[in-house]
Amino acid sequence: MAVKSFDLIVIGAGPGGYVAAIRAAQLGLSVAIVEREHLGGICLNWGCIPTKAMLRSSEVFHLMHRAKEFGLKADNIGYDLDAVVKRSRQVAGQLSGGIGHLMKKNKVTVFMGEASIPAKGKVTVKTDKGSENLTAPNIVLATGARARTLPGLEADGDLVWTYRHALEPKHMPKKLLVIGSGAIGIEFASFYNTLGADTTVVEVMDRVLPVEDAEISAFAKKAFEKQGMKIMQKAMVKKLDRGKGTVTAHIEVGGKVEKHSFDTVISAVGIVGNTEGLGLETLGVKVDRTHVVTDEYCRTGVEGLYAIGDIAGAPWLAHKASHEGVMVADLIAGKHAHPVKPETIAGCTYCHPQVASVGFTEAKAKELGYEIKVGRFPFIGNGKAIALGEPEGMIKTIFDAKTGELLGAHMVGAEVTELIQGYVVGRQLETTEEDLMNTVFPHPTLSEMMHESVLDAYDRVIHM
Repeated sequence: MAVKSFDLIVIGAGPGGYVAAIRAAQLGLSVAIVEREHLGGICLNWGCIPTKAMLRSSEVFHLMHRAKEFGLKADNIGYDLDAVVKRSRQVAGQLSGGIGHLMKKNKVTVFMGEASIPAKGKVTVKTDKGSENLTAPNIVLATGARARTLPGLEADGDLVWTYRHALEPKHMPKKLLVIGSGAIGIEFASFYNTLGADTTVVEVMDRVLPVEDAEISAFAKKAFEKQGMKIMQKAMVKKLDRGKGTVTAHIEVGGKVEKHSFDTVISAVGIVGNTEGLGLETLGVKVDRTHVVTDEYCRTGVEGLYAIGDIAGAPWLAHKASHEGVMVADLIAGKHAHPVKPETIAGCTYCHPQVASVGFTEAKAKELGYEIKVGRFPFIGNGKAIALGEPEGMIKTIFDAKTGELLGAHMVGAEVTELIQGYVVGRQLETTEEDLMNTVFPHPTLSEMMHESVLDAYDRVIHM
């Protein structure tokens, strides 16, 4: 069988891989991309996009119940879970099909199959029709990650689910246990709780959304509990006893084991990198706890081999993967490449209320030795928030007291996932408090709270 040669082979067509392929093609390289399941990867097909479609449905459902507050009437409010899921799958399918169009447009050769790297610069693809042998001086690993499984908590698709089962549920949970309160766990908890499931969230750390600023986590917890969720912190699910239509969870909290019954469990205890079957050990690639070890330019230490996105470690975010894809393509093409700085990457959680952040938390800034100034502004002080009927939330900003550098920004409330980018740009441009205070924010907008939070850090807040 003839060997097909390219300048670059990308393994994995998720938000890191397909973006790397497009950018490399724009720079004049001949590019092949290998995908074993769906173009767009987990993000477009089983992650970021379909979850947001489902959360939008639950958000509308929630607003319909508040119709009277807005002078409207809505009777006999209900939902069709199958239709909600169908819409989310249609959204995912539309975007996945769009990636196929982008591959054709940019003349990227697509191979659907399982890839392995038998030797440096060589890739073998097992397809439905046999095998393809490819060669290239540059290979980018963008194989992503999958749900972590803990012993005794394995998913069965019936009583115990992973995120994929939760996206295509066989039934609507009546009494739901969510194990893990990171972004994935809390988003599913928020969705099913809004639709009426009696929801309990168990978190092993001392607070929900543990990567967020402690003040934001505490605010979010109160909001979740107000919505009827039960939150168990510093707790661990030790085992699950599965019966007919029921699961008994043994939960250790405060040194004692409690038993609670549920009809559905969602396990959201992290992810593991897809490193198996690629031949990385033979190549001498270093793998640490299922993730490929790289330098700041995503180089693995093996000439011509790069790793981007979830397989290359935290933060496990699609936009981080995409930026790394562009950076690596630029590097391969001989252009000036800009390495990713984790502290300038925003994290967004699309629960209700939404949570978003960038940079250092207050605790981290102090740990790093900064003398800080902290500003806060509540949604209740913002005209647009009150007009929207969304008065619960806050924005928190952290500055270096000596230089005025914006060290971090943390938000909880309506649409904060859209607001955070303003502070991301500020971090990237090394903005100081003076730059932000002298910026004119439009009125009436939620973004005015971003301005007021900065003003508050320097005792100049107006509307509080």
